[in-house]
Amino acid sequence: MRVQECAAGGRITAAAADEAAMDLDELDRGIVHALQIHPRAPWTLVGEVLGVNPVTAARRWHRLQEAGLAWVTAYPQLSNTRIVVTGVVEVDTEPGVAEDVAGALAANPSVANIKLTAGGRDLVAAVQARSLDELARFSTLLFQRTPGVRATRTHVSTGVPTEGSRWRLRSLDDAQSARIEAAVPPAYEAAPAVEARGDTLDAHLLALLSMDGRMSLRDLSAATGASLTTVRRRLQSMLASRLVLRCDLARPLSGWPLSAVYFASVPGQYVEETSRVLSGVREVRSCAITAGPHNLVIDVWLRDLRDVHAFEAHLSRKLPRLTVSDRSVVLRTVKHMGRLLDHDGRCVGVVPLRYPEGPRPAVAPVT
Repeated sequence: MRVQECAAGGRITAAAADEAAMDLDELDRGIVHALQIHPRAPWTLVGEVLGVNPVTAARRWHRLQEAGLAWVTAYPQLSNTRIVVTGVVEVDTEPGVAEDVAGALAANPSVANIKLTAGGRDLVAAVQARSLDELARFSTLLFQRTPGVRATRTHVSTGVPTEGSRWRLRSLDDAQSARIEAAVPPAYEAAPAVEARGDTLDAHLLALLSMDGRMSLRDLSAATGASLTTVRRRLQSMLASRLVLRCDLARPLSGWPLSAVYFASVPGQYVEETSRVLSGVREVRSCAITAGPHNLVIDVWLRDLRDVHAFEAHLSRKLPRLTVSDRSVVLRTVKHMGRLLDHDGRCVGVVPLRYPEGPRPAVAPVT
């Protein structure tokens, strides 16, 4: 799988990113917040809401994107298990090779996320497949053929009540947010069951939108060879039931520079109630309901290392039935929804995510 570079004109330089980071101001943050609400919002609307010329808004976004500090990406809808089955995989590696293993796994389009962690596992990865059978075969082949992997433990996700696309920067006021939200296209009628399986055009659109979620319909049409009308209709259908768009900001610029993963359990009858409460906790970026020794895997963003235990204590008070069995501090996020990140959380490349297609999907080649 060829890795695509984030910057249209070439690989991002540290100097360009540093310059953009120093210049990150309220306008930049307002643009990011607007695109978190409506990732494909027209620049005329963004400029009007922020009180700037649309050209200025577009230029600011282009600078952030070129520097790898912000981006809009696409991925299959995680809450729909008919489309994608997700496995949360703990990986133990041989001493001293965890970063090399993470780099090797990052090249595979079915591995959406990879975190280097401290604690009871060296890596935590999210693997996406079409079915449980494919997940089993893929996980076995992928990890068996990756040098340095000592052991793996796979937790099958049975639901994702909340995930990172819902997080907001909180730079816009309520009135500005409402104006952007009012422009979000209404939900379209879900695609028929046959079309919902996905086809080659869906796969191509996902790959293109993984690289640039704001790619214009005209450019999507030119890249896929499909008519403008077909692309518009298919994209509407995908966004209704199969595809999610999100705007991300390099985490150190978000005010939440640290991350941790908690492996927790709650009695079965309280899983849904607990996950709903967790969805409203501001530190929680994603929560997966899993089948295994833990029935909840919770990803959180934190402001300080001391918050790792303080947040756990907060959860215990808020959710007394919840038991945190283990936790790991994230040392570095290597890959996030197909985006390759450097040590400062900047996007330096893209491995477009694989859209499951066809009734009998083949396991992606292991690199």
